Amino acid sequence: MFVVLDDRSTVAGGCVACFEREGIAAVAVESHEFPEWFESVNDSDLSVIEGFLIGSVEHRRQISSRIRSRCRAPLIGLIEARALNETLELFSLGFDDVLAKPFHVREVLARSGAIRRRMKMAEQCVDIAGIRIFFDGRDPLVNGEVLSLPRRERRILECLVLSRNTRVTKTQIFNRVYGIFNDEIHENVIESHISRLRKRLKQRLGHDPIDSQRFLGYRLKEFSADEQMSSAEGAANSLTQGPNASLEQTIIPEQESVDGPLRINDYQHLRHGCPV
Repeated sequence: MFVVLDDRSTVAGGCVACFEREGIAAVAVESHEFPEWFESVNDSDLSVIEGFLIGSVEHRRQISSRIRSRCRAPLIGLIEARALNETLELFSLGFDDVLAKPFHVREVLARSGAIRRRMKMAEQCVDIAGIRIFFDGRDPLVNGEVLSLPRRERRILECLVLSRNTRVTKTQIFNRVYGIFNDEIHENVIESHISRLRKRLKQRLGHDPIDSQRFLGYRLKEFSADEQMSSAEGAANSLTQGPNASLEQTIIPEQESVDGPLRINDYQHLRHGCPV
């Protein structure tokens, strides 16, 4: 999520709209609202902010200093036109970069990504469970081939990779994808995104790389090469063995929950096994 600080509501609103058209969460804050707003945001919510875009505001020095005291997210200054003196002034205030209008949201993403790499806040790419993840807007490589993903699914995958040593909750993923102040969309939408992401990855890998536990959240499972081969062979055998093998080759629809996939046939087996 990006935070846009500009006392011109039209400019700030336009920036937020541009981010949202690219599928990126953003929120606009005016300078007189900033102190109270910033104090109300806890540290865990600050960690999901990917950058601050600061345009025409009062007390620019105090605002940038206050942000730096609690957050390492990139500070990008917005200016109306290229001007050496203003650019040098912003760098002297601790800004990481300066952008002159007009600019594209993708340029902001690329610049903020470059800043984070320099600050060692994120790796340029990560290989895990047969998946190579980039953090500059490119689609991931799965088994060496590009897997085209919708923006939000790609950002969920990036979130899982960055937190691969720990589980992330549905709320944490929602905050990173949709923003911490989005009240218009319910966080349960994350379950639908993850369901589709799991199916896409499973088609390429032959197994589901996302592990989920109720109340604990999600994480990526790391498979060795032998485990991946065993998983693929097991899936193939389950479709070709048994007296009703030809019928079992039909794809069974899945219903997704935080507990993982639940097949419709599971209900049938439970019902048939019950003596009542």
